Amino acid sequence: MQKRTKLAIGAGAVAAVLATGTGVGIAASGDDDTPLTGSDLANATAAALDHVGGGTVVETEVGDGGAAYGVEVRLDDGRVVEVNLDADFGIIGSAADDDGSEGGEQGGTDD
Repeated sequence: MQKRTKLAIGAGAVAAVLATGTGVGIAASGDDDTPLTGSDLANATAAALDHVGGGTVVETEVGDGGAAYGVEVRLDDGRVVEVNLDADFGIIGSAADDDGSEGGEQGGTDD
């Protein structure tokens, strides 16, 4: 996929989330992960934020680690949690994401 197309997809994802009124920030991954878009983005974001009790979405991706969707959320205390969802947007697990957090190892939940 060309860089211009990736940027357009990322911009579309941000517009879709803002249009839903959630007001979360989305960042596309710097590697080969495919960010969520459209209703998948909106549904996965809502489920992840509900699961962790709020925060800011910093990354989304399709098919991460055996999950249908992955959503990384930065909590108000600075920790980053990766929430994994099934194809029906049900939570299948969550864990601290040390790659996305600043300041070393952080605690998280394993469901």
